[in-house]
Amino acid sequence: MNKKYLNKSVLTLVISTLVVGNMAIADETANNTFTLKDVFNLEYAANPVVTPDGKHVVYERRSMDIMTDSMRRNLWSVALDGSSHLPILSDSKNHFNPVFSSDGTKMAYLSSKEGKVQVYIKHLASKSTTRVTDVEMSPSNMSFSPDGQYLAFAMFTPTKAKPLFTLDFKPQGAEWADKPQYIDQTNFQRDGMGMNRPGNMQVYIVPTIGGTPRQISSGAHDHTGSMVWSKNGQQLIISANTRDEAEFDMLNSDLFSIDITNLKVTKLTDMSGPEHSPQMSANGNKIAFVGNEDNGKSNQLSQLYVMNLDGSNIENLTSKLDRSVGDITWADNDKGLYFSYDDMGKKNVAYVSLSGKISNITSNLGGTSLGRPYTSGDYDVTPNGSVVYTASTGNRPADLAIVSKKGKVNQLTDLNGDIFDHKIVNKPTLMELKSSIDDRALQAWIVTPPNFDPKKKYPLILEIHGGPHTAYGPSYSTEVQLMAAAGYVVLYGNPRGSTSQGEEFANLIDKNYPSQDYNDLMDMVDAAIAKGYIDKSNLFVTGGSGGGTLTSWIIGKTDRFKASVVAKPVINWTSMIGASDIYAFMSKYWFTDLPWNDYEQYWKRSPLSLVGNVKTPTMVLTGELDVRTPMSESEQYYGALRLQGVESSLVRIQGAYHGIAAKPSNLARKVGYILAWFDKYKDGKDSENK
Repeated sequence: MNKKYLNKSVLTLVISTLVVGNMAIADETANNTFTLKDVFNLEYAANPVVTPDGKHVVYERRSMDIMTDSMRRNLWSVALDGSSHLPILSDSKNHFNPVFSSDGTKMAYLSSKEGKVQVYIKHLASKSTTRVTDVEMSPSNMSFSPDGQYLAFAMFTPTKAKPLFTLDFKPQGAEWADKPQYIDQTNFQRDGMGMNRPGNMQVYIVPTIGGTPRQISSGAHDHTGSMVWSKNGQQLIISANTRDEAEFDMLNSDLFSIDITNLKVTKLTDMSGPEHSPQMSANGNKIAFVGNEDNGKSNQLSQLYVMNLDGSNIENLTSKLDRSVGDITWADNDKGLYFSYDDMGKKNVAYVSLSGKISNITSNLGGTSLGRPYTSGDYDVTPNGSVVYTASTGNRPADLAIVSKKGKVNQLTDLNGDIFDHKIVNKPTLMELKSSIDDRALQAWIVTPPNFDPKKKYPLILEIHGGPHTAYGPSYSTEVQLMAAAGYVVLYGNPRGSTSQGEEFANLIDKNYPSQDYNDLMDMVDAAIAKGYIDKSNLFVTGGSGGGTLTSWIIGKTDRFKASVVAKPVINWTSMIGASDIYAFMSKYWFTDLPWNDYEQYWKRSPLSLVGNVKTPTMVLTGELDVRTPMSESEQYYGALRLQGVESSLVRIQGAYHGIAAKPSNLARKVGYILAWFDKYKDGKDSENK
């Protein structure tokens, strides 16, 4: 071979190798950021249940199914030392809500493995499985009787609607229009479900060997939520709102005891607010529950009570805690209870003695709110007082962890290392500041892009939570991380009206929303800019539900943002009251009168009243089937923006209710549309180098 040609070939080979090598390095570098495709690879742990022997925890391993565009729930088990991490039920079907009998020999669960969701029981010694029910509607809230022979559950029970009028002369074989829907109930629709069918949630019991479920509750009222058996197995303690005016007095539920033999119903509580989530002490002498007196405020603190079996001697154990409690469970020795609560953007597990002494166990619950960084998390307690919980790390979804009574923490699972170990995903950083309105302490968090350099300038996205009586915190958020991966600094926080900072802070917006929460959010933006790495010419704002309402309010107040995305908002409180599935609640707790009696208060709090000021290019994005903040709200706003001459667009997410991101594809689409809109208006693709 010609030497000159050989040298040229070798040189070409070397150059090609270097190019390919560099391309491989470039591809590897490109793959170290979180992408929309990664949404379909996410997993997280939820609903941990400690086995009665205290050696293992069974939990729901939730993952995304890219072929069915849905979340899959399977049951897995892991030993409390982190070993023996094995599937119990893991396939293409959904298996969820594990419940153990008190002797630990049986595990009930719900499964769709044979089509409709049914109750199954796994006999742990023989490893055999019994299908317990064959019902048309989905069961929920299962509870074993003390002897393990029966299982109680709640299930929607349809009733036949009696038509007011019907045509009775339709010829056989004729093709007519569908019959009209005749509606005479106040709450006739529900977001996530559509039109309410005639009927109610009722309580049933069924033998654990299988058989015909027996209905033990009755009446035109819903009997739902958790339920517990009396120690002798003769009564079930349940929660229901049985008042004649229940549709308008929607918070006023009470606890009842139902005798399973003669179906006699005994009312145990009669507070003005909701009493729910009953839990029986191990000795069978006390019932704990969550509730509160109704004070008419838009935000009300739920508290933990205990009482005797007959409803007497009610004691409030958390009266000194200025936070709402939930997820209560008795300690095995009956000397106190565990509960969860939100505090300063974090979800905690605490223990309260029967004398009212509270001690905190962990503040690290989270990671189960996959879309946005809301406070979230589940836990259970071992017989020796250790707590197993879904752990929040801030940069990946929930894994299971356990904390001992001495405070030692051990992580039990690693469900997302295959995705995140080789990606740069920054944790939220707390930013504390003072309100310019009244000097109140405010909390916000900042998530920076991969390879962040504080000497450079970056575009900023302000992302606003819904509710508005909810809270963000330093938890993992797919939406926030995708925005950061696209090169934006993402800012989010808890303006006044948010929970987790006490009842008074939350109710600063009672009958006054939106209001100074706008100022709090602008203070957060100013504090972020003061850090020196924000490009002030590239500020963007978005939020969903209550956050969408505030986004539209903000752009009616200021032109400082280059573009906005208003997701599933309330734009006009009068029309929202007329079309939402919660109109009876909203008109009672969010306003002082009905809109036709005091139109002014509805209008002055409606972002539509400010649309004449808007100049910010705005995308409006809502689920087609949303009845919480109905599509008509978005259509009103989009039409008003077009009439105002504002650059605008309308995105209708097909087949989606208020929870736009319920399907993984819609989660990816939501973020994709937001980023595409912001990129369209961003000054310079290299703004981070300004």
